[in-house]
Amino acid sequence: MSNELRTPLTQSRGSSFLKACFNGTNAFLGAGLVTLPYALSRGGWLSLVLLFLISIITFYTAILLKKCMDSDPSITSYLDIAERAFGKTARIIVLIILSTELYLVAVGLIILESDSLYKLFPKFGIKLGSLLICGRQSFVLVTALIILPTMLITEMSILSYVSATGVFCCLIIVGSIVCVGAFGGFGFHASGDLLNVGGLPTAVSLYIFCFAGHAIIPSIYISMRDKNQFSKVVFFSFLLITITCMVTAVTGYLMYGDGVESQITLNLPTTEVSARVAIYTILLIPIARYALMVTPVANAIEGGLSEDYKNGRSVKLLIRMALLVSSTVVAYVFPYYETLMAIVGSLFTVSVSFILPCMCYLKLSASYRSWNYKLLGSVGIIAFGTLVGVLGTYSSIVELVQEY
Repeated sequence: MSNELRTPLTQSRGSSFLKACFNGTNAFLGAGLVTLPYALSRGGWLSLVLLFLISIITFYTAILLKKCMDSDPSITSYLDIAERAFGKTARIIVLIILSTELYLVAVGLIILESDSLYKLFPKFGIKLGSLLICGRQSFVLVTALIILPTMLITEMSILSYVSATGVFCCLIIVGSIVCVGAFGGFGFHASGDLLNVGGLPTAVSLYIFCFAGHAIIPSIYISMRDKNQFSKVVFFSFLLITITCMVTAVTGYLMYGDGVESQITLNLPTTEVSARVAIYTILLIPIARYALMVTPVANAIEGGLSEDYKNGRSVKLLIRMALLVSSTVVAYVFPYYETLMAIVGSLFTVSVSFILPCMCYLKLSASYRSWNYKLLGSVGIIAFGTLVGVLGTYSSIVELVQEY
């Protein structure tokens, strides 16, 4: 799976500083952006401190991954880091974690697309004989049909180039939201709560999800022409990501207050040109990224097959169709985008972006053998990640059960 986690820009060695910054930003900025105003409404204004803290922690753990790679020149992927630190069993466990995370994100993309289509066409329905499917569920099926052609592409590089539009899509969405507030007559007048302790687990989980992308960090590092600039690349990438997240969260919350939807685009009036731009742009993200999310999962499944089957195109297509059908069923049964993304953030992103980088660094650097500031910092991050992971997962599952 190491190769499948790379974009075409990171596959070729000799990436410039700007190209590496673009790759880093593109790895993190995504559909989680539209949930940030809702996350802020759940946690209150003071929860922005936690958003900033999460940004700092994930920046630090990205640097730790780089240090892990420096300990062994043969390491080229996140899975390699896990294997060098804890053996082949750890590699398999991390592979399962990454694959599950990507699969659930793919389910979330279907929900995101169907919600946005329902916002534009609320009266749409599908009639199959005597069966009438209306509302968001009808668009779940429509979304699956829209995504279907992209599943016929098994070449990863083609999908990656399409996905590279993600950064521009996110910036367009943020700009459109600001324009709606500034020129659409909404203004930025909502006050909101200072702190909502009961909503903090969900808020933090959604914040964490926006910093999911550490599996790509090793590929960005090995692709750089000047690896000494890696820390600067990560700094500027995370600076842009943090500013974008802050602007989106604050702007959306000031516009709609506690009435903000789980996706800020669902609040936007379809009569405003800038709002329609945001909604149409968000429609592009699932189409561009769904196949890219499930392809590593499909490749992981293919890797477990015998040599007689793993290279056959019909088998590849069958696995991809099975993933599309199963994720469509999940999205149809559980169409709760914010809750699903909170589960991904609290359970999987915490593992990949908080806990595992620290554990692997302590093992490979032997820093765990004596008490020092590196050990204390890593243990602190592991403890923080475990706490928010447990609380966030429990809170998200409870909300999912209640909603269902």
